[in-house]
Amino acid sequence: MDIVEIKAYAKVNLALDVVRRLENGYHEVKMIMQSVGIYDTISLQKTEQGIWLTSDSKEVPLNENNLIYKAARLMQETYGIKQGVAIHLVKRIPVSAGMAGGSTDAAAVLRGMNELFHLKQPKEKLMAQGAKLGADVPYCVLGGTALACGIGEQLTALPNMPDCFILVAKPDLSVSTRYVYENLNLAGLRSHPDMEGMVTAIQEGSLHGIIDRMSNVLESVTEKEYSVITRIKQFMKENGALMALMSGSGPTVFGIYDSEGEAQLAKEKLSGYHLAKQIFVTKPV
Repeated sequence: MDIVEIKAYAKVNLALDVVRRLENGYHEVKMIMQSVGIYDTISLQKTEQGIWLTSDSKEVPLNENNLIYKAARLMQETYGIKQGVAIHLVKRIPVSAGMAGGSTDAAAVLRGMNELFHLKQPKEKLMAQGAKLGADVPYCVLGGTALACGIGEQLTALPNMPDCFILVAKPDLSVSTRYVYENLNLAGLRSHPDMEGMVTAIQEGSLHGIIDRMSNVLESVTEKEYSVITRIKQFMKENGALMALMSGSGPTVFGIYDSEGEAQLAKEKLSGYHLAKQIFVTKPV
């Protein structure tokens, strides 16, 4: 097999809490992560040598600064791969959106090279490699529904999220994750997500139990900076969403619907308001 194609799924955060700032500058977090059916496609092909990266997108760097490139080089160095690899990225996940687009692409390269070069490494080993690239990469190797602790690398797989429809809207702006974390006033937070209750709701398959506990402490920074996030959340709630929340550090907002028809109708109406540049209706994966 000389060519492998991998789907790299985006994620949303059903709940995101920041516990404390660590001495190394990172933050200790607790998050409930959920894969959704918006995905990039990563195609990998053996070459004689080197790493060759191409894409249909002009928004991503095609050099050694890209996590895709770093992931390929890590696999070559770790497993003594002498051959090269040509990687093509078809980009669908919004860029700088709080949906782990770069991390999931890197995770797809780890999985793809494992398959392409017949390395036969278990998922746990690939997750450990992913932690060297970024805090979200191990989760993106795992996928599905999971509780993430530490800096995001300590993962506990959870049962699948109940069936629902998810309206995803990304405004035409980019948010610096570093800025959001640096400006988070931990002492000033009035409440924290009920993580234990969220895990129980997922284990019980209770969609309404999940919705009742959806919360993201980073909204306190990003919403203050970008009022469009609040407006999109309000729009979704007024147009059939059971709940709406910002994903990650933003600016993407997602709403949970129990009806595909309502989600599609809300998508059509939202596109007419020009609040978001990219809008999708999808499902949990």
